[in-house]
Amino acid sequence: MVDRINGFFRWLPTWVVYTLYMLPAPWFFYLAATGQMGIEPITALEHEYGEIALQLLIIGLAITPLRRFAGINLLKFRRAVGLVAFFYVVLHLGVWAFLDVQALDRVWADIVKRPYITIGMVGFLVMIPLALTSNNRAVRQLGPRWRSLHKATYGVAVLGAVHFVMVAKGLQLEPLLYLAVILGLLGLRVVPRPRKRPRPHPA
Repeated sequence: MVDRINGFFRWLPTWVVYTLYMLPAPWFFYLAATGQMGIEPITALEHEYGEIALQLLIIGLAITPLRRFAGINLLKFRRAVGLVAFFYVVLHLGVWAFLDVQALDRVWADIVKRPYITIGMVGFLVMIPLALTSNNRAVRQLGPRWRSLHKATYGVAVLGAVHFVMVAKGLQLEPLLYLAVILGLLGLRVVPRPRKRPRPHPA
C-alpha cells in the first residue's frame, strides 16, 4: 500500500500543489469583495489567509514524520508547500496592512505595541530568507548550511501558532489545537525511528 502511495506521489508533479493551494486566494478575495464573508469581510479575509498559511506550515512539518514512521515520501513537495505558505503569509500581512490598518505609521505602531503582531512579524521576517533560498541554486551554493537554515521553519510554525492563540479572544480551542499539533510534530523529530523487524527466513 505504501509503495502505491509513493508511486502516485512520484508521478504527481509539484505544480499541482501550487495550483490547488493558489486557487483559494482569489476566491476568498472575491467573497470578501462581494460581501459574502460576514459583517467584517476584511477581518474574515485576513483570518482565512492566515489560517491557510498555518495549515501549510503544519503540512510541511508533517512530511518528515510521515517518511520516518509511515514510509510515505512527500519530500519533493516540501519546498512547494513552504513557498505557498509564505505566499499566504504575505497575503495575510497585506490585508492587515493595506485594507485594515491603511496607514504606515499605524502599522509600525501596532507592530511595536501589540505583542501578537510583533510575534507574527518576527515569524514573517524569518520566512523571507527561507523563501529566497527555496531553489536549487541556493541548495547548491549553501550546501549543508541550507538544511541548517531551513530548520528555522520550526520556529516560524511555533510563532505562527502563538500568534493565532494570542489573536483569539480568550482561550479558544481551535488555536490551541493548532499549537498542540505543531508541538507534537516537532516532538516526533526526537522520537527514535522504529526498527524494522528482520524478515523470517523460509524453512
